[in-house]
Amino acid sequence: MSLANKLAEERRGRLAAERLLELKQAELSAANRKLGKHAAALQGEIVETRAEVATVKTENARVKTELGQANQKVEIAERRLWHSVQTITDGFAFFDSENHLVAANASYLAIFDKLDVIQPGVHYITILQVLTDEGIVNTGSLAAADWREMMADRWMQPEPEPITIRLWNDQYIKLVDRRGAGGDIVSLGLNITTSVIYEKELKAARAEAEAASRAKSTFLANMSHEIRTPMNGVVGMADLLGETGLSDEQQLYVDTIKNSGEALLVIINDVLDYSKIEAKKLQLHPEPFDLERSIHEVIMLLQPSARDKGLTILLDYDLFLPTAYIGDPGRFRQVMTNLMGNAVKFTAQGHVLIRVTGVSDPDNGKADVTVVIEDTGIGIPEDKTDHIFGEFNQVENERNRQFDGTGLGLAISQRLVSLMEGEIWVTSEEGMGSCFGFRIPLEMTDAKLPEQPPVPDGLRRVLVVDDVAANRTILQRQLEQMGLGVVCCASGPEALQHLTDIDLILTDHNMPDMDGLEFADAVRATGNETPILLLSSNPSVAAGDPGAQHLHAIVQKPVPRADLFARLQSVGPLIQQTAPSAEKAARRKMRVLAAEDNKTNQLVFTKMVKGADIDLKFANNGIEAVEQFSSFVPDLIFMDISMPKMDGKEATTEIREIEQETGGHVPIVALTAHALNGDDKGILAARIDHYLTKPLRKPEIHGKISDACPKDALPPFPPPALDEAG
Repeated sequence: MSLANKLAEERRGRLAAERLLELKQAELSAANRKLGKHAAALQGEIVETRAEVATVKTENARVKTELGQANQKVEIAERRLWHSVQTITDGFAFFDSENHLVAANASYLAIFDKLDVIQPGVHYITILQVLTDEGIVNTGSLAAADWREMMADRWMQPEPEPITIRLWNDQYIKLVDRRGAGGDIVSLGLNITTSVIYEKELKAARAEAEAASRAKSTFLANMSHEIRTPMNGVVGMADLLGETGLSDEQQLYVDTIKNSGEALLVIINDVLDYSKIEAKKLQLHPEPFDLERSIHEVIMLLQPSARDKGLTILLDYDLFLPTAYIGDPGRFRQVMTNLMGNAVKFTAQGHVLIRVTGVSDPDNGKADVTVVIEDTGIGIPEDKTDHIFGEFNQVENERNRQFDGTGLGLAISQRLVSLMEGEIWVTSEEGMGSCFGFRIPLEMTDAKLPEQPPVPDGLRRVLVVDDVAANRTILQRQLEQMGLGVVCCASGPEALQHLTDIDLILTDHNMPDMDGLEFADAVRATGNETPILLLSSNPSVAAGDPGAQHLHAIVQKPVPRADLFARLQSVGPLIQQTAPSAEKAARRKMRVLAAEDNKTNQLVFTKMVKGADIDLKFANNGIEAVEQFSSFVPDLIFMDISMPKMDGKEATTEIREIEQETGGHVPIVALTAHALNGDDKGILAARIDHYLTKPLRKPEIHGKISDACPKDALPPFPPPALDEAG
């Protein structure tokens, strides 16, 4: 190889080595740069880590400081709590879940008199053993082993009942133990010796007081009997003496003796009754009696006093409430006399209203009867309503100091109602009147519920005239329940403007401006011959007035329902004699049969059709509906679906079978409380023409009646002009 070639090759090798060196230097520079960056990053992390370490050290020091302070506070709290536990006089102990004593205060340990065995760690059973072995506890009639067994069984209960133990020194300790969630138990020993001693003394004092009370009651009862005997003689002889020929002055003396004697007898009777009740010697004597008649007897007793004061006594006895019950009529009348007597005594003007309602339960033969006596008297302050039922208590104020009394009437009434297993109450507004009420359970007799009273043919509309709104309301409700239309007026002049289309007039006797007898004269002066019944609280006076010649009858007020129904029946022939035109007489009333077993629903239906000129009868079940279909021959039947014995669908089926034999078709309208989708299909499938869902609506009832009215019957509803005229 030539020298030139060798030099060229060497040069090429040198250049290649230089290029390789440059490449390695570049790689080394790049690596140095990466290493520099990594070192810088590591330096930053080291700085951050050092800062975090410094922060953690600072936080650790703060936590240690706070933990130390907290530990000091816990130690202080524990020390104070334990000092408090040690300070209390009642025993305190804490047991773990294994029933070992953890800690106890000095009061708990004191009863053990420093016995070495009683210390933390001792088992509860050992404590019981020590109590009996050392004679610390008085086990009474139980043997020591039985007492320990009883206490151990109690201790193992999830929630031990508190128990009182008696120590050897007659100290009484009540143990109250509570088990925690982990099974540990806190035990408290409460020293109740003082309470036990006080309770014994209280029982002894109560027994002594009851003995004294019984002795007092016995004394009062004996003395009352002894006093009543001569007092009855005084009152009786004074009454006889008053019937002899006496001068006015002598008559005054005799009346004073009699009135004073009767007032004293009332006081004696109150004291006697109360002493019997207090001595628990008063017994009830149940027997059958007429509740409404008993109330009327009390009203008649108080009527003279009420009449002297110008008061009206009203009785609102539920038309569908039975009157025959089994109870003590004497005690019932006594309660009524006390409550009604107070109402009359403390009422200067206005009225006294007695409302009687009740709920009967034929299944158990009982009825809850509620009697409410309302008056328009002086009333009772709100803060005195509870006070008045106390013994010898009266409402002391300027208005009632003029009234005499012992203050025993309401106390006796409350005791009697309680004895009859009832309750009594009062509501009142001072200056406006009071309302006393009581509710008692009474046993029902075998008498049936009162049926709807019969209405005389032709009697449709009654005019009631009375200046007392309460009396008008009572009469209106009673007459409307019978299906009659009623027009009420507050005075005679007003009533004279409403004589058109009236079949009977009921008027009160004593009314301002124009009384009942003057009103009767005015009615006859117009040529109107409508029968008139006069309601009077003093029938003998009314009968002696010349105006009585225009009356059909004079009725004692308030009138018993039976008497009212009898008087309505007695005017039937008079109404028939004054029947309207021949055309109207030739046409009959539309006959409507309503099959409904519920008395309340019957009442609702009656009120809905009270203005209709129809002949309405009720059937209490499907069997009666089928029977009355044949005897009554109705033009329209309203049929309840759900009824006992035979429901509405079955009754309709039997009626349709009868029609197939006799011919004809009577529209039947179902009355049902079933209003779900699909119910109408089952009802109409029984060959019922229409159905109405309950609650019933008056326009729908009237519409069905009008649509079914036959041509030979009178229109069930008068034209509007005629109705307004009436």
